[in-house]
Amino acid sequence: FVWHPWLYMLLVPAVGMRLWSEELRMGTLELLFTMPITPAQAIWGKFLAGWVFLGTALLLTLPMVFTVYYLGEPDGGPIFIGYIGSFLVAGAYLAISGMTSAFTRNQVISFITSVVICLLLVLAGFPPVTNVLLKWGAPNALVEFAAGLSVIFHFESMQRGVLDIRDLIYFFSLIAFAIFTTAVVLRNRRA
Repeated sequence: FVWHPWLYMLLVPAVGMRLWSEELRMGTLELLFTMPITPAQAIWGKFLAGWVFLGTALLLTLPMVFTVYYLGEPDGGPIFIGYIGSFLVAGAYLAISGMTSAFTRNQVISFITSVVICLLLVLAGFPPVTNVLLKWGAPNALVEFAAGLSVIFHFESMQRGVLDIRDLIYFFSLIAFAIFTTAVVLRNRRA
């Protein structure tokens, strides 16, 4: 019922690519920062608006859940936790695409860069990639670290219905890091 991180890699950056690149291209970033709000409020406001939009799109898939409940008796736990996981993946990818949007004036470059970063975060824990690292003689600790950076690693447990605090910390840390980087980049552009 929930969207998969592979699908999010293409959909979410399309939402986030305009967050800041359009402001930079149009020259309205200076006007935005002269408003009676702090830059942090502007950054969080744009991020939360995009996240609410993506959450609304995710909620529009609920009729499928109702149909399955009407036709059978599925376990509601994995479905509910899967929706939470999908919402967190969307937030992480949106924060990353907002960060790449702050780096450039061009929306297409922002989109491509954020898709590449999100792809790297997915592939880090993909079994063929970790197997290649093991064949090259990488230490197990490095392979486990790379797998721990993967969105798939943290999302798969949520798909099974397991809500682990480590997964929540991962997604919220990824969001906080991307938003912090966005703030640093925009502060440097402002100066």
